[in-house]
Amino acid sequence: MNVLIVDDEQLARQRLRHMLSGMGEQVVGEAATGEQALQQTMNASPDLVLMDIRMPGMDGLTAAGYINQMDNPPAIIFTTAYSDHALKAFEAHAVDYLLKPIRQDSLASAINAAKRLTRAQIQRLRTDDENDSRDKICVKSRGSLELVPIDEVIYFKADQKYVTLKTDDHEYLIEESLKALEQEFAHRFVRIHRNALVSQHRITGISKNGDGHQCIVLNDTDDILEISRRHLPTIRKRLKNMSN
Repeated sequence: MNVLIVDDEQLARQRLRHMLSGMGEQVVGEAATGEQALQQTMNASPDLVLMDIRMPGMDGLTAAGYINQMDNPPAIIFTTAYSDHALKAFEAHAVDYLLKPIRQDSLASAINAAKRLTRAQIQRLRTDDENDSRDKICVKSRGSLELVPIDEVIYFKADQKYVTLKTDDHEYLIEESLKALEQEFAHRFVRIHRNALVSQHRITGISKNGDGHQCIVLNDTDDILEISRRHLPTIRKRLKNMSN
């Protein structure tokens, strides 16, 4: 692949160039800022951009946003020493997100993934997202990053500044607001309480807990989530429509 390296640290660019050379990839340019990355992308038409995030002036996320709007955008793999931008990186449709120091095998794996995507496929990924929503959510697990498919999420439950994301096998803490999640995934999830969103496809019924409160019954979990009085009519209506 023709690769553009973007990083404000010369040593980092040299290391990536050396690794790419050993893998047989062709480096078509280097850039130290987001502005330079845009110019080099227009001039060199790379197949892939290895993009740092924190740089002077225009950062990598902003540069990626502009690159994605080009007629024939390259694939983008973010390379950074910080994990706190992972969510925004995947929202920018990055093929991968590599944390420094980057290992040769991780880089090779990410590039192989990029090779499987043609430019047309990359463009479709950026323009045909259902309802402009993500199909995966980035979470931190045991110090590493993981992508959880939205289809595997049973519910989101808010607790102070964090939100718990529950799947069949795991629970993760994410730093996203319940309101933003509700707006993005309104076609998949329904609010049952001010602190909870549940997957519409997992709802099977309503039951009462020991205190007499109405609770949602969900597939594949024994977790008890209370339904507020405000949202109870909506849930009952959905269940009635499902049974018809």
